Amino acid sequence: MQKIPLEERPRERLLLVGEESLSDSELLTILLGSGTSKVSAAGLAHNLLNHFGGLSALSEASIQELCQIHGIGQVKAVELRAVFALAKRLLKKSLIQKSKIDSSRSAYHALVDLFYGEKKEILVILMLDARLNLIGREVVGIGTLTEVLLHPREVFLPAIRRGAHSIILAHNHPSNDLTPSKTDLEVTERLCLSGKVLDIEVKDHLIICDDQYRSLIRPLA
Repeated sequence: MQKIPLEERPRERLLLVGEESLSDSELLTILLGSGTSKVSAAGLAHNLLNHFGGLSALSEASIQELCQIHGIGQVKAVELRAVFALAKRLLKKSLIQKSKIDSSRSAYHALVDLFYGEKKEILVILMLDARLNLIGREVVGIGTLTEVLLHPREVFLPAIRRGAHSIILAHNHPSNDLTPSKTDLEVTERLCLSGKVLDIEVKDHLIICDDQYRSLIRPLA
């Protein structure tokens, strides 16, 4: 590391230009601290991001998967998992404290992190107050919609507990095809009718695929 020019060392660069100017690889290098006799911390950071295909997938890697990378022992793997867990908690608190969900796009941004790395289909609800402020979000089912939505009570129970005025539904398509299935449309209609009975409006239902989404009801005004 001493042979690397000062302006190219991640720690020194952070002090000089701030963390926002550093790449994912540079920030990861700082976190790792050291490498091995065969690979530097910078090389190890590069290998991690390359192996998992980016920071998002890396953040979902288990301790066992991390330890499969040469140079990552149990201690470093635990440290990485702890950092990513803290980041997710901070993001969750920030979303709930600051979000006003007044469009399908804002709904997407308020829940998309819950779908990162998911290989199974999951169903999520956003719970809103009368002014469309986000008051909570929760995963209410794992599996296909046919399997998880045996009864609307599992979907609406968290909203009832939180005193939500309305909800937004979202589920992912692991196939990365945004096309709604017949079941998607039938379930959406069923839950909208149930919401009317409970006086909890279903504002929207989003299908999530990677960095895309589709509204099954309508974009919020």
